[in-house]
Amino acid sequence: MADRARAASVDPGSASSAQDTKSDAKGLQDTLHEQLFAHDESSHEHEAQAAPEPARLWPRLRRGAKIAIGLAIIAVFGWLPLRAVWENSSVEAVLNSRLVTLRTPIGGRVSAARHITDQAKLEAGTVVLRVVNSRGDRTRLDDLRRQKSRLENERPSLAAKLTSAQAAQKDLARQASQFRDGRVLQLEARIAEIQTSIEAAAARRDEASAAVERASSLAKSGNVSTVELARLTRELSVSQQTELGARKRLDAAKVELAAAQNGSFLGDSYNDRPSSVQREEEMRQRAGDLKADLARTDTEIAWLANEIIVEEVRFADLSEANITTPVAGRVWEMMTSPGEDVQAGQPLLKVLDCSGAVITANVTESVYNRLQLGDRASFEPNDGGAAISGTVVNLTGAAGAPANLAINPDALSKEPYRVTVASRDPAARDCTVGRTGRVVFTRQESAS
Repeated sequence: MADRARAASVDPGSASSAQDTKSDAKGLQDTLHEQLFAHDESSHEHEAQAAPEPARLWPRLRRGAKIAIGLAIIAVFGWLPLRAVWENSSVEAVLNSRLVTLRTPIGGRVSAARHITDQAKLEAGTVVLRVVNSRGDRTRLDDLRRQKSRLENERPSLAAKLTSAQAAQKDLARQASQFRDGRVLQLEARIAEIQTSIEAAAARRDEASAAVERASSLAKSGNVSTVELARLTRELSVSQQTELGARKRLDAAKVELAAAQNGSFLGDSYNDRPSSVQREEEMRQRAGDLKADLARTDTEIAWLANEIIVEEVRFADLSEANITTPVAGRVWEMMTSPGEDVQAGQPLLKVLDCSGAVITANVTESVYNRLQLGDRASFEPNDGGAAISGTVVNLTGAAGAPANLAINPDALSKEPYRVTVASRDPAARDCTVGRTGRVVFTRQESAS
């Protein structure tokens, strides 16, 4: 009310001028607001003069604290963009890994070799699935087994024939040896007989020669007739020829004996080989043939046994196949289920290769043009974990990374220039695929 009275006591000239300038309600409201705040400011000045000194310092301290907090926030949030501008770093980055696709080598039905959870880590060589083909072709395996059985059945007969032939050959050899020994003895006896005949012939020759000498001396005196002398001379000649013939028979007997001792037999009624020797040679040849047949049979049985082993391995490979993981990792995608029929070459599952972790990142064009293969890099996770060191192994630019990766590099879409960093850091082998962060690059020259 006092304010209204004071406002009514204002000079009418000034009131009329104010009404001319602020004729609308808006102008009147502004005028009242100025007058009210002017009164409040004057009252505050009186209170501030009357208030003690600490009460006047508190608003200033609070205002200073707010300013300091604001400057700190500006420094923190402004430093990150500045650091990104000053450093060679990525816009986006994600921890990635290569995928290994396991395919079935044969067609058949899938069965689970073991229970595997989604997060289970698998060692290299772990059997994950098994493919069984119950309709495998075993025709060749059965043929090989039949051939081997037939030869094994024939082998005892060949062995028995060989044994019989060897026994007959030994018997014939014994007979031939007895014949040779008997023949040698026979020839030795004949030689002795001929020598006796030669001695007898020599004695008769000597007797005939003495008779001829006596008859010749008596024929000169006329005591012996000429006819008697001729007869005695003829007997001397016969005895000499008889001795000569005996000596020739002795030479022939000696030749026949030498031949018999060497295994050859000379005679008028047979050839150089007796029948026992000929049969022994025939039986020896038959035994040799049977021995060769038996050796060939054994060789074929051994070859068939080896072929059966090879065919069994081939049939086992065609009838059942174990799907093993070639690398250490975990199952990324199961593309089949137990009980499903699959064809040869069909993909069954994808395994995340934890030993070959890579980092895919996209960078700006200016950063990309400064990078080179072999530059060192450091992946800084957004969750504050330990940094992972690596090396730039691929610069694909605007093209997608030509690799079988778990996370497609095209998923990083803020910048089109893509970089791949390979890491051998043990921290990268934990299969934490999808972990986001940023990559800071360092030139190779400065790193060395």
